[in-house]
Amino acid sequence: MEDWIYGLVVVLIIALIAIVLSGVRIIQPYEQGVYMRLGKFIRILNQGLNFVFPVISSVVKLDLRTQVLDVPSQEVITKDNSPVSVDAVVYIKVTDPRNAFFEIVNYRFATVNLAQTTLRSIIGEMDLDEILSNREKINSQLRDTLDENTDKWGVKVESVEIREVDPAQRVKESMEEQTSAERRRRAAILQADGLKKAAILEAEGKKKSRILEAEGLQQSMVLEAEGKKVALILESQGEAQRLRVISVGAASLDSKALSVLSMETLKSVGQGESSKIFFPMEVTKLMDGISEYMGTASNVPDRPVSSLKDVEKIFGDIDDILGPIPKEAEIKERLAKADKMINAEMAETANIASSISRGS
Repeated sequence: MEDWIYGLVVVLIIALIAIVLSGVRIIQPYEQGVYMRLGKFIRILNQGLNFVFPVISSVVKLDLRTQVLDVPSQEVITKDNSPVSVDAVVYIKVTDPRNAFFEIVNYRFATVNLAQTTLRSIIGEMDLDEILSNREKINSQLRDTLDENTDKWGVKVESVEIREVDPAQRVKESMEEQTSAERRRRAAILQADGLKKAAILEAEGKKKSRILEAEGLQQSMVLEAEGKKVALILESQGEAQRLRVISVGAASLDSKALSVLSMETLKSVGQGESSKIFFPMEVTKLMDGISEYMGTASNVPDRPVSSLKDVEKIFGDIDDILGPIPKEAEIKERLAKADKMINAEMAETANIASSISRGS
């Protein structure tokens, strides 16, 4: 009898301990608990050791950490009737455990399905090119829509990322053909542009070359004309001086000497190979002068030889009439000045050509 009583006491003690332990709830730092007793919400249990009424109480723990939800791939028809497969990743966080438990049966499942339907709606309003180039826009729009709808569940959508946009195979083939055609078009444009620039540069080069050639020809003609001018001037000056010297020397000759010179001239003319001879004076006058010189003329006048002083008495000072005869040093000085002027003009021409070359 006593053994039975001892056994009953032990059972009661164990049951009492179990009942007391059932009222102890340990909440982790990243969790919160929804405390209910007899089907009635009592309060939210925070982290640490919490005591609740045993047996008739229940506690549901909710994770407050950021959770990653995978949105399954689905085929969507875009605005330009291009089928694409799209999937995404949603990052959510429970901000209100009470609403997350009482307002929705399964907030994870509900968020995934809401993301699928919203993503299908957004993709259906966009063209394929816009989808491929504006993923950030899709992510932002999808996040705002999900966050607005899940706020009443006590769930915050932190971020949404489109993971993959996979067009249908036939669409990929069309895109590859389009890309290939676009590249060929750009290559043709670049080639045409290169040929255009090459033709322009070649034309400009020919133009500048002709300009330089014409300028060089002009400068050479100018220099050649200047050289001919200087040579002609010097030649004329030399001829004038020669004539002056001859005229000064011939001023003192009398008619007899002139007759002798005329005879010498006729002798040299007669030695020529030409069959025709032109005389610069009347032959009769020449013969009369020769006869008078030989003493065979009917009347030989006695004419003294004219001296330089006699000429000056008649005509005046020779230097005043003919001008001074330049000396050899003066002629060399004039030639040096002419060479200096030509060299300066050639240097100026070279500088102009060099400036044109640098400018091109």
